[in-house]
Amino acid sequence: MRRFAVTAVLIAALASGGSLLAAEGAASPRDIGDKANGTNILVVGLDRRTGISPEDRKRLHVGGKECNCTDVMMVVHLAEDERRATVVSVPRDSYVEFADHDHPRHSGKINGAFQHGGGDLAVRTVEKATGLRIDHYLETDFTGFADTVDRLGGATVCTDKTLVDTGSGLRLPRGTHHVDGNRALRYARARHVTPPGDLGRVRRQQRLLIEMVTRLRGEGALANPASSVLTALELTKAVRTDAHTGLDDLMHLGVALGRLTAEQTEFATVPIADFDHPVPAWGSTLLWDEPRSAALWAALREDRSIVGDTHIRPSTDTPVEMAPDSIHARVDDPAVARALRASGFIVEDAPARPRPPGPTVITYDPHRERYAASLAAAIPGARLRALPGQGPIFDVRVGARASTVIKVVHDRSSVEGAPVHGNELRCAPKAVKPAG
Repeated sequence: MRRFAVTAVLIAALASGGSLLAAEGAASPRDIGDKANGTNILVVGLDRRTGISPEDRKRLHVGGKECNCTDVMMVVHLAEDERRATVVSVPRDSYVEFADHDHPRHSGKINGAFQHGGGDLAVRTVEKATGLRIDHYLETDFTGFADTVDRLGGATVCTDKTLVDTGSGLRLPRGTHHVDGNRALRYARARHVTPPGDLGRVRRQQRLLIEMVTRLRGEGALANPASSVLTALELTKAVRTDAHTGLDDLMHLGVALGRLTAEQTEFATVPIADFDHPVPAWGSTLLWDEPRSAALWAALREDRSIVGDTHIRPSTDTPVEMAPDSIHARVDDPAVARALRASGFIVEDAPARPRPPGPTVITYDPHRERYAASLAAAIPGARLRALPGQGPIFDVRVGARASTVIKVVHDRSSVEGAPVHGNELRCAPKAVKPAG
């Protein structure tokens, strides 16, 4: 059970940081069609600060106003043959129809289901939206996350750029770092970094999770059967589950999950079609991509792998966040210009210039950083250089090093949410330094 317990603690804690709690009157499995293949666990993290002392609010940088709603949802699917685990993050602003409850039938952000009817309604709403049967429900808030990470020896995180987010209190320099629970919480909660919003945040949570589980497994911390019962009993002092999740269930799931390597895990975020769908009383919401999200949930219902499924991710081209036809560039090399036009970029020819040594350089206005990243994705190895006052047109100066242009596709969901195996989310082997 230690394997599952640690994994469950990590997954649930990452949802918004805390010790696991099952909601009072937590949902039990619903009768949805035939018995599901495999096991589905709904993990939610609450934006709730009740009971957190002023000192801890300041220390953890969670002093904002609570909404008593789910901050993050993750559906964890363990395959029937117990050789694969799939974690699907559900963005909190997803616009769905709520399951029946003591209000007239209505739709709203999926994170509001808990506020309207607690864990029971959250489970039934996810089941209604996905067609999945939820077998187990876990719920968490902020308070226990830092202690959980600290008890497990900290966490490894990595970034190719400095991350600063005043909302979560995150300040993380470029590189690979070993962080304590406090900084891990800030990393997991950050939303106001590039790319902004939930997709980047949940991908960071997924990265943090796979790094911790892989490290613990490598250290042998998840492979001692003798400690399983003791660990289970210890965790039940702080962990409550729904009525259908007993100690025997946790031990069985633990044995199964503990055998899995990073290559046997999968991570994804529900594909989104509209990232700014305005709804009165709810504000800006997210609309799922109907055919792609339906294919995702069908794969879980049918107990299939989601990686490589072209119905979930139709194109194998490199995804970019911003549409190429919204990006205007001046390019001083005819071959590079032609290749960029083939991907849909708006390109004008610049006068030929001597090629500078080194890689291609893309000069851009800092206000258009997200567009610059999409252009750079089409020219692997290109170096970005911010220049205030550059204006809306990018300048591409092709360097002496050969510049290969690759095909890109506008697919914002896949930039940070495409189905991948866990090993693809791990940090490259590097020297790990403590984060200051």
